[in-house]
Amino acid sequence: MSDTNPDDFEKLGAFYLGREVDAASGQDHPQPLLIDARDLTTHAVCVGMTGSGKTGLCLSLLEEAAIDGVPAIIIDPKGDLPNLLLTFPELRAEDFRPWINEDDAAQKGFTPEAYAQQQADLWRKGLGDWGQDGARIQRLRDAAEFRIYTPGSNSGIPISILKSFAAPDAAVIDDAEAMRDRVSTAASSLLSLAGVDADPLQSREHILLANILDNAWREGLALDMAGLIGAVQKPPFDKVGAFDLDTFFPARDRLALAMAINNLLASPGFSTWMKGEPLDVQRLLFTPEGKPRIAVLSIGHLSDPERMFIVTLVLNEMIGWMRNQSGTSSLRALFYMDEIFGYFPPSANPPSKMPMLTLLKQARAFGLGCVLATQNPVDLDYKGLSNCGTWMIGRLQTERDKLRLIEGLQGALGGGDGPDRAQLDDMMSALSQRVFLVRNVHEDQ
Repeated sequence: MSDTNPDDFEKLGAFYLGREVDAASGQDHPQPLLIDARDLTTHAVCVGMTGSGKTGLCLSLLEEAAIDGVPAIIIDPKGDLPNLLLTFPELRAEDFRPWINEDDAAQKGFTPEAYAQQQADLWRKGLGDWGQDGARIQRLRDAAEFRIYTPGSNSGIPISILKSFAAPDAAVIDDAEAMRDRVSTAASSLLSLAGVDADPLQSREHILLANILDNAWREGLALDMAGLIGAVQKPPFDKVGAFDLDTFFPARDRLALAMAINNLLASPGFSTWMKGEPLDVQRLLFTPEGKPRIAVLSIGHLSDPERMFIVTLVLNEMIGWMRNQSGTSSLRALFYMDEIFGYFPPSANPPSKMPMLTLLKQARAFGLGCVLATQNPVDLDYKGLSNCGTWMIGRLQTERDKLRLIEGLQGALGGGDGPDRAQLDDMMSALSQRVFLVRNVHEDQ
């Protein structure tokens, strides 16, 4: 029997993540490790190699939030997180049977039915060892609605991007910085999807597209792809800066840009981007009746430019939603991304970086917590991640990964009362599978 008492963690606003482990002996203590939900408004980072238990830890965090009625938008680049829907309150073998890998069963000498029974027994015992049972699984299922969205595909619930080129709210238009960021990231993401490498400050393509979007949005106009292509050919203005339009960007060159965007629109697969539910954050977070949703945006099937495009659009939509909320110190919603490598680098500026940094800097005031995970700690913007108050560190692949993370962690959290470099090195070297070093700036150690 478990020494963990459910009464210890069934408290509103307390997320149960496991049990504390003695760093010296490796033995775990009976008392549960709880994180105050409000601490996540200052965001969290989870780092660990494949097999460290990183995804399992983050799934636990999302499930704990869902039990407390906190909705989440999840970006899943790898395809692991639809497992959130595999919840079986009665823990019966027949519940597991459709999801059994029959080749695995055969290799272990089981029939599929016997292997399903073994898995059901394993899960029942494992949950019991941690003070949980089928009733808590049912509570999770009752607390929130779980949905899988597949942008650019009909395999799940498709997402339409048409709304993403609609004029933002007046609050964004009236905020010069917010409007600039929204225009710039929309232009960058679209050009990236069209295969145009465009620097926001130097590229004619980016400057032209940004001016077209800015002009339309200030007029309250929504631009669909066809309208955008037409505006590239014949912009609704005669000058760009001090230059007349044809000097800055001749008509022949504008036609080439319009062709690149049109080729995107005309490609057979792009039609799926125009169908489905709108990319509406409120709708992703809550049902029409107000029940919390856990919305998984599965993007593993997309190309790299398509992934960058949808991630950037989602981040922009979240910023717009966030700025329409009242201020709060409570955790209102979560944004989780299962792999941020490539989306938040230290020196390059992909379209996703600016809106992600905006969320990390501003979302706290609105009760929106960001949880960002990676198995690649080397190429991350640790200066930007200094906005994150909770760090969860699992086993790492190489010594280089560990040293870079220690350096970045010390820079992000500062000196203070935390462990020094040598202590961090020792603790991280001793980590085993499914054991994490947790540093929460809201706690003393």
